[in-house]
Amino acid sequence: MKVVAIGECMVEFSPRPEGGFMRSFGGDTLNFAVYLARLGITVDYATVLGDDPFSDEMVASWKQDGVGTATVERAPGRMPGLYVVHTDAKGERSFHYWRDTSPARDLFKPGGLPALAKKLAKYDWFYLTGISLSLYGRDGCKALFTIIDAMRERGAKVAFDGNYRPRVWGGDSDAARAAVSAMLKRTDLLLPTFEDEQALFGYPDVEAYAKRVLKQGVAEAAIKLGSKGCLVVNSEGTEMVAAETNSSPFDTTAAGDSFNAGYMAARLKGLKPVAAAHCANRLAAEVIRHPGAIIPAEAMPRMLLEDVA
Repeated sequence: MKVVAIGECMVEFSPRPEGGFMRSFGGDTLNFAVYLARLGITVDYATVLGDDPFSDEMVASWKQDGVGTATVERAPGRMPGLYVVHTDAKGERSFHYWRDTSPARDLFKPGGLPALAKKLAKYDWFYLTGISLSLYGRDGCKALFTIIDAMRERGAKVAFDGNYRPRVWGGDSDAARAAVSAMLKRTDLLLPTFEDEQALFGYPDVEAYAKRVLKQGVAEAAIKLGSKGCLVVNSEGTEMVAAETNSSPFDTTAAGDSFNAGYMAARLKGLKPVAAAHCANRLAAEVIRHPGAIIPAEAMPRMLLEDVA
């Protein structure tokens, strides 16, 4: 199975335990792609970068982690966005962005759509998030949906995480609701965080949200519930899967992204949904013990790698 993750990678500055900052690269869909590749799934990344040294380093690091770059475009004279992670005493993080002129916003511009659609036609799965949708504007999202609809008619499937962040939508919750709702109609595997969906749509509880998801036509969902674990949802019913209890969070950056990668990798390797949720929880529990979005390759849980081999 070939997966393409669509979105934006930025230069990341995250706090070091001893003070100061560590520079790396991150972005929700890129984090997902790296962890998915480390779990043995063929995955490419679709975005637009600049022609600067940081963009060159990004491409080199992706290749080193096994993420394909066949769908990476380069924009002369441009540079990628940047964000700084702020982590509080409980390990919870907030983000401060400099990304308004990021070239990733141009991926679905009209001029390059025929060539992009041709490149994307070879993939079995699309992965994107609400943050991906926030990049492209109304016209870009319409172009994206047209491509996805054509690919789904050919048998491709879509995995989606709403990943609602008010700041990346410029506070326009109406635009966010419209884009996410349109995306749900095109989603086969939903990997949301309930807190985000509750903030955007006002669901009273996760059970009400699960019912709505199934009515929208989503075949399967793993709804993240933070320290409580996740709720697996499909036509057979729902089942709670407890989170790992042996991990004290240092930095929760990419907890959801790594969960999504662990779940999808396990499902693509043939594991049942509940078993996939356990794999996803295990990876996320390890990720939050480390600073930054991408943990060292040697820190990947060995048992997890064996489970999805």
